[in-house]
Amino acid sequence: MLYDLRHADLRVRWLVTLLLATLGTSYLFGAWMVGLYAGFSTTKVAETYGAAGEAMMMQMPPETTMVTERPVSMAEMGEEQHHVDINLLVQDTHVHMPMYAVIAACLAVIALGVPLSRWAGLSIIALLFAAPWLDFAGMWLTKLVSPGFAFVTLAGGWAMALGYTIVAALATYQMWLPQRPHPLTPSPQRGEGERNLRSGGMRP
Repeated sequence: MLYDLRHADLRVRWLVTLLLATLGTSYLFGAWMVGLYAGFSTTKVAETYGAAGEAMMMQMPPETTMVTERPVSMAEMGEEQHHVDINLLVQDTHVHMPMYAVIAACLAVIALGVPLSRWAGLSIIALLFAAPWLDFAGMWLTKLVSPGFAFVTLAGGWAMALGYTIVAALATYQMWLPQRPHPLTPSPQRGEGERNLRSGGMRP
């Protein structure tokens, strides 16, 4: 532990709390956006990022058409399928990967102030940075290799949410909840201080 959030200045704890609250809010709206455009199932993710959906969008209209009119209900129209082509995926990767790296670094710095073992800290940091790699690796693999890799994107999203939840819960507990002495910490016995003082005073 490089520093201790429990004994940090109030301004530092307030800064960390507001940062976690802001990131948490952005994650909630991010999940909402994913539900609107990509979905939370491998089928929806494959339709959004796979090559099959792109081929459907690039189909040319027939040379001759016939127009007819009839009443259509909302149920018959169905939902419009959002698809990300390769050019948009390049743009998303360029914009979002650095942003996810900065967020992962901020959460990792917060995790360094929580009393964890070395391996636990390394695992949390690895999880924070692995999440965006899984997220975009799944998108590109779904686009270029096979729709079966859509689960990698879902794994990256859930890993991102898990990493934030772990760091936010541990940091909030350390910063604001009352601390109790560790049960294995020995408490000073009654009169021990006086005996140490007398024995120290008797030394020549």
